[in-house]
Order: sequence, then structure tokens, then C-alpha cells
Amino acid sequence: MRDRLNLTLPVELIGRINELSDRKKLPRSAIVEAAVSSFLSPDHADAREAAFARRLDRLSRQIQRMERDLGVTAETLALFVRFWLSITPPLPPEAQAAAQAKGRERFEGFVETLGKRLQKGQSFLREIPDDVDQHHTTEGGL
Repeated sequence: MRDRLNLTLPVELIGRINELSDRKKLPRSAIVEAAVSSFLSPDHADAREAAFARRLDRLSRQIQRMERDLGVTAETLALFVRFWLSITPPLPPEAQAAAQAKGRERFEGFVETLGKRLQKGQSFLREIPDDVDQHHTTEGGL
């Protein structure tokens, strides 16, 4: 048994229904019926929930990876600064200008090397195994 239903839809949506009807050679009522049936189907809500869950899981993994990478980066910087401060003797005032010039030169080389690595897609963080726990990196060292 079928019953008649009159409804109003936005012009854009009617245009899309007409295009699909022409392309698929189906009556407009069949297209609207399939769309409403799909929307009212209990599977529709389950499928949408599953899609959200998959997306949330993917975002959670990305955030965990970012947290790990940030932790590794911060620890790497801290270890370097600690090491550098522990081995670098103070300079006499007459040697500071030359040391600053050499430091600028070395920093430019560092930035150039970093740029080349990033352009090639190389990353220090990718060289660290995913299963390295942050507790391991903070326990040892200098």
C-alpha cells in the first residue's frame, strides 16, 4: 500500500534530485524514497557512529604521536643544553667577538642542513622507534 505525501524542499535540493533522476533514469519519488529509507534505517545511525568512532580513534593516535614527538623534542633540547653548558668554558672578553662570528657561521650551516633534511622528508623523530617510552628517555643521560 502506498500513500501520497506532499512536501516542500529547497530549490537546490530539488535540482539535485532532478539531476540524479535524469542521470539514473529513475523517478524522483524512487530517489526520495530511497533517501528517506536510508535516513530512517537504524543502520544509518550505527554507520554514522562507527564513522565518528573511527575518526576519533585516528585523531587520538595523531595526538598521541604529537605528544610523544613533543616530549622527545623537549628532552632532546634539554639534554643538549645541559651538555653544552657543562662543557663550554667561559670565554675571555677579547675572544667573544670571534666566537660569536663562528657561532653565527655554524648556526647558518645548521639551518641549511635542517632545511635540506626537511625538504627530503627526513626527520630525526622518525628515526626513533615508536615503542620508545618517554620514561626511558628521561631516566638516563647527562
